[in-house]
Amino acid sequence: MNPASIALPIPLFFDEKRFLASLDKGDAQTVFKDAIRAADTFLNNQFEQGEDAETLVHERAAFIDRILLHAWQRFSWDKNISLLAVGGYGRGELHPHSDIDLLILSKHKNHNPYKTNIEGFLTFLWDIQLNIGHSVRSLSHCVEEAKADITVATNIMESRTLAGNGELQQKMEELTGPAKIWPAEQFFRAKYDEQNERHDKHGNTEYNLEPNIKEAPGGLRDIQTISWVAKRHFHKHSLAELANTHFLAGEEYELLRKGQAFLWRVRYGLHLIAGRPEERLLFDSQRKLAQMFGYKDTRERLAVEQFMQRYYRVVLAMREQNDMLLHYMDEVINKSRTKNTIRPINSYFQVRDHYIEVIDDTVFARYPSALLEIFVLLGEDSSIQGVRSTTIRQIRQYRHQIDDNFRNDPVNRQLFMRLFRCKGNLTTQLQRMIRYGILGKYLPEFDRIIGLMQHDLFHIYPVDAHTIQLIRNIRRLGNAKEEEKFPVASHVLKNLPKPELLLIAGLYHDIAKGRGGDHSKLGAVDAADFTRRHGFSEQESQLICWLVESHLLMSSVSQREDISDPDVIHKFALLVGDQMHLDHLFTLTIADINATNPTLWNNWKGSLMRQLYFQTREALKRGLESPVSKKKWIDNTRNETLALLEKEGISQQQSTALWTDMDSELFLRESASVIARGVKAVLSADDPSLPVILIEDAGMEDDCVTRIFIHTKNMTNVFPIIAATLDTLRLNIHDARLYTGNKNHTYDIFYVLDDQGQPFATHSKKARKVARKLSKALQADNKDDIEVNRRTPRQLKQLTIGTSAHFDHSHDCRATYLEVITPDRPGLLAELGQIIMRFKLNLHSAKIATLGERVEDVFYLTDAQNQPLTDLDLCQQIEQTICRELDTRNLEDEDAGNTVELLQTRH
Repeated sequence: MNPASIALPIPLFFDEKRFLASLDKGDAQTVFKDAIRAADTFLNNQFEQGEDAETLVHERAAFIDRILLHAWQRFSWDKNISLLAVGGYGRGELHPHSDIDLLILSKHKNHNPYKTNIEGFLTFLWDIQLNIGHSVRSLSHCVEEAKADITVATNIMESRTLAGNGELQQKMEELTGPAKIWPAEQFFRAKYDEQNERHDKHGNTEYNLEPNIKEAPGGLRDIQTISWVAKRHFHKHSLAELANTHFLAGEEYELLRKGQAFLWRVRYGLHLIAGRPEERLLFDSQRKLAQMFGYKDTRERLAVEQFMQRYYRVVLAMREQNDMLLHYMDEVINKSRTKNTIRPINSYFQVRDHYIEVIDDTVFARYPSALLEIFVLLGEDSSIQGVRSTTIRQIRQYRHQIDDNFRNDPVNRQLFMRLFRCKGNLTTQLQRMIRYGILGKYLPEFDRIIGLMQHDLFHIYPVDAHTIQLIRNIRRLGNAKEEEKFPVASHVLKNLPKPELLLIAGLYHDIAKGRGGDHSKLGAVDAADFTRRHGFSEQESQLICWLVESHLLMSSVSQREDISDPDVIHKFALLVGDQMHLDHLFTLTIADINATNPTLWNNWKGSLMRQLYFQTREALKRGLESPVSKKKWIDNTRNETLALLEKEGISQQQSTALWTDMDSELFLRESASVIARGVKAVLSADDPSLPVILIEDAGMEDDCVTRIFIHTKNMTNVFPIIAATLDTLRLNIHDARLYTGNKNHTYDIFYVLDDQGQPFATHSKKARKVARKLSKALQADNKDDIEVNRRTPRQLKQLTIGTSAHFDHSHDCRATYLEVITPDRPGLLAELGQIIMRFKLNLHSAKIATLGERVEDVFYLTDAQNQPLTDLDLCQQIEQTICRELDTRNLEDEDAGNTVELLQTRH
């Protein structure tokens, strides 16, 4: 008899005699619902007290078995019909809110004799609030459905008789078994294709920010897929029966069992938190589960990050097991019908049907270096499609040999560097090395970042996956497609004498994350040790270590500082030192930004990077001892502007009358053509007392951003009004430059993109709408009533951080530097602008950087006399006001309060 058809034992917590006695005395619905409610309470309390989920899901299924049996027995049935559990419930597994999948199976097609009873039975189950999924089929109908649908065939495989004639289930199993339909080969191929399609829907990665614990790669469905194909092929009813066989070693089965137990625990807790059958680990649930499971925040890492690293490591291991065992099944199933083609590689390896394998089971024992060499061979020969399952198993068996002696062996060090010089797909080999446990063994410092995530929307990959993506980005810069997207970086990479230096810097740039302290400096120490052990020259080692320590420098300068200022360029050039360092840092930065979160990259950021690169290159050519004269720069721009305006018929007297009282920064930061077009627009206006608005696309080479020039006269609260209006129009400010004259008129220039990260000025209808809305807002009677009514997205609410505001007086410039880090939300920039105006400060420029769920904005401010802020008490008051008001507003957002408190310590 099929063991799956045997009833589960009655759970000890269920007093069935008392239940039956209550049925005799009271209302049936009430008695059933009370029993179900009591069981839920008992089981959930047991979970909270530490009982393992394996026990609880089986006990819940056993309890529901008894409930369904007694519900079924309330109706009259004959021997030609039965009630079956199918799917997960058929396996004897029920999580708190899982569907209870049932099959009412009849011997004959005609269900009419049972129609009334079936309807009554199902209605009763709904009335007692069971979440059931059901089907009513005859034996022949089951066979037809199973033939047509692999999902039905799979559900039927895992059926158990709950009530009625058990022989019907046995007959169904016989008629739908591999001898009749879906033979093992076809079943395997269908489930394998089904898995690939499912993985594709989840980005083919275990590392989603909000993963689906059931369907995503490495999740519960992957474990079930192994079980389904193995049971179908070997005619077994559980994986446990296959443990300690040639298919599944004992330790492999135990790894699967423990992985499933962990995922069951997560799923059980997730159901309790959500109160429904939720399978997605949303950010809010991640925090609550970390707390539920006893993780604690530390100085280095949040509790949620510790929990998610554990999750990612488990699903990575499950993906490895799935990969190996399904490959094994493929080899076993196809062995009888394929002709082996064997190609020797060397005395240790050969290629069998396009997959590499060891020549015998003793290779890794005799020659441990083969544990690295196999990945080198894969990288050097693109015709090899992968590793045979038996060899994967051998790698797992012998990877313990990678110890200090192995790492210190010159042969192994040479092999590792040979891998980084190979022409093949390096990142695929690095991913295999991670999955098979080799890279973390060879580089213990890398093992610490496997599965290490940061609880934010900016870093969309765990650190190890981000690192591999960065290396992939560097390698891809040589491709024609990437050359079109990143022409300068591609050209620079092709001219680097040793690209492997850049790759090693990429490998180590985030290696020290999660340790506390400055990960760039700590990583440089690790990189120095690596380069010493792997035979790099002193100059090469210094370059790699400098790149690791400085890998955030170029993105920070390009996005936070005024790179139109020659002093900023000169200081950056001093830090870089020479063209070689600039070339390597530029390429590394491009690859790093796109590997962190490619959706946040846009042409505007690319334009800033290229501008910084080219201006620094010119500074290096000119010589660091010969910085550009600011006065000369300003005079040249002013003269160029006058010449352009004279060509338009505008006299020097007309032009200077407009800007005579303006700050000279206008001619330092803006090009002559931009200033000239603004002046022409103002002088051409019918009524210059009204706002003058000019909207055009801009960019160094191609249009990559929309520039909005706004001239106002005798108007207040200009910046917050503009910020609020653009926010309402779903336009994102990336740069703002504000110039105020003594005659109470302003020249403001905003660089903006739409919500798709694109410029929009060429869309004339949209540009006219923006100009109209801005003009109306600036002329409104009540300029103090500024409000942006847009909903904050769910993920931004769930990942709220505390606000940090900090004045930096070390910047040598005519304005004081203020940095604000705070959660992103609609209306934020307008609110900050209002606070700045309330303190009667002059805002000269703003750099806006949105990093996932947070913004890191930089403001350059002066006091009412246009002098830098020197009153430290005032600065502290401003900082406290910004933090208090922004955090109060954040707490008003639904469900944000707990997260603010949790993440406050990070800043």
